[in-house]
Amino acid sequence: MMKHALKYAGVAGLTALAFAAMPAWAQDAALQSPPAAATAATVNKGDTAWMMTSTVLVMMMILPGLALFYGGLTRAKNMLSVMTQVGAVACLAMLIWVMYGYSLAFGPDMGGGGFLTNFVASFDKAFLKGVTAASQSATFTAGVEIPEYVFISFQMTFAAITVALVLGSVVERMKFSAVMAFAAVWLTIVYLPVAHMVWASSGLFFKAGALDFAGGTVVHINAGVSALVASLMLGKRMGYPTTPMPPHSLTLTGVGTGLLWVGWFGFNAGSALEANGSAGLAMINTFVATAAGGLFWMLIERVRGHKGSALGFCSGIVAGLVAVTPAAGNSGPFGAIVLGAVASVVCFFAVSVLKPRLGYDDALDAFGVHGIGGMIGAIGTGIVYAPSLGGPGAADYNMGAKLLVQLGAVATTIVWASIGTAIAITVAKALTGLRVAPEVEQEGLDLGEHGERAYN
Repeated sequence: MMKHALKYAGVAGLTALAFAAMPAWAQDAALQSPPAAATAATVNKGDTAWMMTSTVLVMMMILPGLALFYGGLTRAKNMLSVMTQVGAVACLAMLIWVMYGYSLAFGPDMGGGGFLTNFVASFDKAFLKGVTAASQSATFTAGVEIPEYVFISFQMTFAAITVALVLGSVVERMKFSAVMAFAAVWLTIVYLPVAHMVWASSGLFFKAGALDFAGGTVVHINAGVSALVASLMLGKRMGYPTTPMPPHSLTLTGVGTGLLWVGWFGFNAGSALEANGSAGLAMINTFVATAAGGLFWMLIERVRGHKGSALGFCSGIVAGLVAVTPAAGNSGPFGAIVLGAVASVVCFFAVSVLKPRLGYDDALDAFGVHGIGGMIGAIGTGIVYAPSLGGPGAADYNMGAKLLVQLGAVATTIVWASIGTAIAITVAKALTGLRVAPEVEQEGLDLGEHGERAYN
């Protein structure tokens, strides 16, 4: 995605490239003519309308999409608590984003540069200082920009859904107060630095050329690994794994899945920042990778001797969406199909074989689908980007070198998310006690934490 970096691209460099590409007679004419005044960047209304639409689509992924998807997978006595947690941390993320999150992720470098700017920017844009209705953010086309408020809002929804995804591993046993304390710390020390490293112009992996069109590392690996660490530190649910804990409403999970898929077009195609061919490529890849993911999960269920299930279909849909996220604009359609299929099969084994064998209680498989699927997508993007495989890479694309960059970004995200999550959980435990009392867990968090029932 590399969203805000183009803001500072020099006009002189573009002019030089254009001059070098001219035929000789045109160069002579240009040298004899007085230089034309540089065209001022203008806001493109079509791109702006598309980005506003994309932002609302991502918001739909959170409420109601993720809330229904996660809520349906829990037991009935915890439905409202899950929906409330998802919505509340999303709201908190939005407030943090405008207070200091946007500044630390995409603001000006600290002190004009240096080592620390690889990890975080400055507070110069804290509380959106200097941002007005007239200020602009660059797109990937020189001279075409969108209002900065629109860019801020778009990125704000990414922060909101990422922290909400983490909660999938700790539902049915974590205090609401602990969830909120964890979210505040986690966003500050985990999400913002990783977003800066990958997408800001001074970021460590942006400068290294890492490919992450819409959040394979920033969103999915970040959230998935954090979910695993959080679940391990919180401990298993009472009765897990001997007590059956089936989803209480696959109907609601199915509705949530559909809303996630539709909203994901804002997530992926919106990351082009323009209504153009790159957005179109991201759009078709989001269709076909997801279709492959849904079908291949059901196929592997049949191969393993089970019936193709609705839960498996929904899980495969999400696995395909996760895998194609970093590759949305960095792959051809057939490369996206392969990514979706491979991620679906690997994620199936992660949740059905690896999790039971290791015994951790990642309640809604946030790590098994988002963490594992994100790793496959991030590393696989370095492969499907190759023009020989239908990707948009240059003719001299060096797959080996790019894979090393992708592996470095993945490994750094895993380590950063693990350490940061351990700190965030420790802080939340010190402040709130972290886990609900056994009688509340037995009764259900709907009544115990919120005094309400999802169903009467």
